[in-house]
Amino acid sequence: MKVTVVGAGAVGATCADNIARKELCNELVLLDIKEGIAEGKAQDMMQTATLLGFDTKITGSTNDYLKTANSDVVVITSGLPRKPGMTREELIGVNAGIVKGVCENILKHSPNAIIIVISNPMDTMTYLALQSTGLPKNRIIGMGGTLDSSRFKYQLSQHLGCSPADLNAVVVGGHGDTTMIPLIRLATWNSTPVTNFLSAEQQEKIVKDTMVGGATLTALIGTSAWYAPGAAGAALVESILRDEKKLFTCCVALDGEYGQKDICLGVPVIIGKNGWEKILDFKLNDNEQAIFNKSADAVRSMNDVLKTL
Repeated sequence: MKVTVVGAGAVGATCADNIARKELCNELVLLDIKEGIAEGKAQDMMQTATLLGFDTKITGSTNDYLKTANSDVVVITSGLPRKPGMTREELIGVNAGIVKGVCENILKHSPNAIIIVISNPMDTMTYLALQSTGLPKNRIIGMGGTLDSSRFKYQLSQHLGCSPADLNAVVVGGHGDTTMIPLIRLATWNSTPVTNFLSAEQQEKIVKDTMVGGATLTALIGTSAWYAPGAAGAALVESILRDEKKLFTCCVALDGEYGQKDICLGVPVIIGKNGWEKILDFKLNDNEQAIFNKSADAVRSMNDVLKTL
């Protein structure tokens, strides 16, 4: 198996590191447009192989897409990172050109690849990837909801004083501070609703803190987060290459599901060897569906920016 990670910045390098450590593939290519960055980070990672005990071959490349040929999965992290005070919407103009170019170059050499999009604004970049490539919709996956759900579990665990691994909780909708929807009503602690253990005030705080999770980290460290986003990307790669059929919230193309069409938005999906294989209907209540619809409207307004580029 072969995986390419496009973008050797903090998120891409962290994603690649996770993939290598788990030996998810035989060959891993790290590609970047900046001279020497991908080669240097690939060499640095390879020098950990004997210390960490993995055999994955990691190759760095400065914009040479020929080295990515015959990749089974491609993770796109490239693009301008979000700076303090910058919205994901402001990234569209720059990152749309980058993501479209990456997709075109990747498919020249790996026409059967499954593409995972991490670049922001993620929902719009996923939609762009789908529209510009013409690939079957199951082969285009936006990572956002996977990360948001992980952050949701973190917030829940802090209030419950429990292991995040004992929690099942998902975030649907857009991957944005005002568009994501943490479904606390459906969250469970080893099959028991978390709402049995949390006050209304705690529940409200958890939801709010989850929604601004990315912005909180950006304010603290001065740029977008990378450990959790990189790990989220690697988790999707693992479920694809090992055909795990795991349930993740991912940004995928909707055609009537959850009442939406012609949009890529975060919903619960099964991830396996064919990409995303099935959308699960979580039966949103009337209030949740109304919020989901508003989230879709907001994402569509971002998608509309693509028409002006």
